[in-house]
Amino acid sequence: MSEISIDSEGLKYVQFSVDGKPFGKERPKFARQGNFVKTYTPQNTLLHEEEVAIMYAKVAKGQRFAKGKPLDIEIIAYYPIPKSTSKKKRKEMLEHRLRPTVKPDLDNVAKLIYDALNGVAWYDDNAIVDARVQKFYSDEPRVEVSIHVAE
Repeated sequence: MSEISIDSEGLKYVQFSVDGKPFGKERPKFARQGNFVKTYTPQNTLLHEEEVAIMYAKVAKGQRFAKGKPLDIEIIAYYPIPKSTSKKKRKEMLEHRLRPTVKPDLDNVAKLIYDALNGVAWYDDNAIVDARVQKFYSDEPRVEVSIHVAE
């Protein structure tokens, strides 16, 4: 699932997917160095942000949304169905009648995507004027991202 739309004014629309279980932005870590405290981003977060940026770059082929253009983003996180789930519940999950109420939280999934695409898809995530983030179950865990210039 990947798609791109470009016109004479530049990039208009990009859609891509990141395979695997949804991952949320982790809290920063702190380490004492003598009299100072160093703040750093956990390694797992950095790896997932890099994966998101790579998947975007593959689809967008080096294109970035124009500076100053307002952007809409839709993020759909598909969580794995637990192995112990009954057939009845599994069916409800696949029909989106039963939704995940598990970690990671939606805001952490979105924050990871926003930070991963800063300077890659857009100049700053303050360009995002509308966002929709959803959680569903699927046999194929992934995160789907759609970004387009707001009308």
